[in-house]
Amino acid sequence: MTEYTPKTRLAAVLNQTEKVDRMPAICVTQTGTVEQMEACGIFWPEANYDAKMLAGLAAAGHTEIGFEAIRVPFDITAEAEFFGCGIKDGTKVQQPSVINHVVNSLDDLKPFEGYDINDSSKRISTILESIKIVADEYGAELPIIGSMIGPFSLAQHLTGDSWFMDIMTKEEYGLAIMEFTTEFGIAYANAQIDNGADTLSIIDPTASYSLIGGEFYKKFVVPFHAKLVEAMHARNVPVVLHVCGDTTDGLAIMESAGVDAISVDQNVNAATAVSKVEKALIVGNLDPVNCLWNTSVETVTAESERVLKELDGKGLLAPGCGIVSQTPSAHLRAMVEVAKSYKY
Repeated sequence: MTEYTPKTRLAAVLNQTEKVDRMPAICVTQTGTVEQMEACGIFWPEANYDAKMLAGLAAAGHTEIGFEAIRVPFDITAEAEFFGCGIKDGTKVQQPSVINHVVNSLDDLKPFEGYDINDSSKRISTILESIKIVADEYGAELPIIGSMIGPFSLAQHLTGDSWFMDIMTKEEYGLAIMEFTTEFGIAYANAQIDNGADTLSIIDPTASYSLIGGEFYKKFVVPFHAKLVEAMHARNVPVVLHVCGDTTDGLAIMESAGVDAISVDQNVNAATAVSKVEKALIVGNLDPVNCLWNTSVETVTAESERVLKELDGKGLLAPGCGIVSQTPSAHLRAMVEVAKSYKY
């Protein structure tokens, strides 16, 4: 039998190149928790702004919890910060958030032309450096999951809440914004790969089929996700897509972008999700609040086993969204152990 490392196991599962011995235990959404911070002595919000600290806390997901991958970063605001959006730093228990926006017209994009993705004055350079640090230390054995906000949600961060009306009333403007954010996403993803990432997790929370409907999803989301996926596949990097909310009715359309896996949240029935896609793996979908945070080891174990039964070998057990920062490590370890015990 083939001997797998966590890196080769996850690659084989996501690329569906061969049947492996057991399920990888990973998390494609944010992994940071207070107990991990206390264990390694590295805390938010400072860790978000220092490459060594960011790498150290990201690695705690492996060393303290047992995740068989390291995922960087913890939030989805560095991209908006890159273009000048105001950012609230967050706290020890809360991630940063976007507090103001910079684009009201296409003219507002002109100052951003010719940007340098490696600009050392931007937090993205910190993230890229942290990816290199964890890749150099762990990348021979562990998958390094680079993560970034998706192009639709970045467009909303840049433009504000008017974005949802804009795509309905100003099509040319909306498509131009999407072209811009997608090209930026490709540049950022390539930079993550250059620094050692071997898997990409796209977090596009507001690109919801249930929020904008099928017509607008097909026009303003699918073609741009497809461009990102094509660029990543050209570099042999598998792509996992996470969109928040009940994505049940949109799963087939989401898959049409060519993603290798779709992460679904707790509002989706995992068995139904499996039935909606042709090839993409379904990742999820333990409730991060009402299961992983607020129950017990026994409940997490039981819920993990339930989700695995629903996935029926066609997905990966994981949290349904970003892990709540106050989640007990014991609960996360229980999920990891159930995943690792699942034999294909």
